[in-house]
Amino acid sequence: MPDQLTHFVDAELSPEADLEAVLAAWHGATLRLEQTHEALRDEVRRLTDELEIKNRELARKNRLADLGQIASHIAHEVRNNLVPVSLYLSLLRRRVSEDSGACDILDKVDAGVLALDTTVNDLLHFTAQRDPHWSHVPLKPLVDDVCSSLAPQLAAQGIEVEANIPKGMSLSADREMLRRAILNIALNALDAMPDGGQLIITAVATPSGVELEIADTGPGLSDEAQRRAFEPFFSTKSTGTGLGLAIVYRVAEVHGGEIAAANCPEGGAAFTLRFPLEALEAAA
Repeated sequence: MPDQLTHFVDAELSPEADLEAVLAAWHGATLRLEQTHEALRDEVRRLTDELEIKNRELARKNRLADLGQIASHIAHEVRNNLVPVSLYLSLLRRRVSEDSGACDILDKVDAGVLALDTTVNDLLHFTAQRDPHWSHVPLKPLVDDVCSSLAPQLAAQGIEVEANIPKGMSLSADREMLRRAILNIALNALDAMPDGGQLIITAVATPSGVELEIADTGPGLSDEAQRRAFEPFFSTKSTGTGLGLAIVYRVAEVHGGEIAAANCPEGGAAFTLRFPLEALEAAA
């Protein structure tokens, strides 16, 4: 630093410069060096924080890759054994069709097999590494299709649906992946409103792309649920795999978008799928 300051003073001051000018020049040079040092320190801090975030994300992806291989193997093995079990149950039901007690027991067994099959499907969707099959996907008919498939459950729980999707809005996306993501969020919303409520689905075009929000009027999310919502196998329910929102996260990721969870100001939870502008423009 002294050499730099001496050089600066020699370059800027004439031999006739008085002591006050020398001190002022020295002070100015010192101040500039301090500012440069502070700027460099801020930049190092920013790059360090960025590196830590990227390292955590890389570690997360590596854990998910290992977990995915294990889960995929288990899911396929379980499914292979479920097929004959379902067949034998069907044959057994025919033999005891006139025995109401036996049929009641078979109904319980069927329910258990169905729950296990649902778990296997979740695992297979979670571990699927295929690329999206891109197509032109009109958003409103897709949302209507999801709501229609849920109609019996919506009616049974007394849940009203409000869908605000602009006519003609379309995305370049994998239709089945997108449908699965919307369905998973909607099912979580239904679980949060066992005694009725509202399911509000809204889509808007923004300067950066498209936002699809699915909100409910349930109790909302705890701080831990907001923080860990998209972690595989995390669940606040006593049943289920905890993979529903992890699948949504992956769907958003492979589409170049993102998913966010928050509580609504008026109560309830809201999950927002954000897709980049290219997704809207490619389908326009």
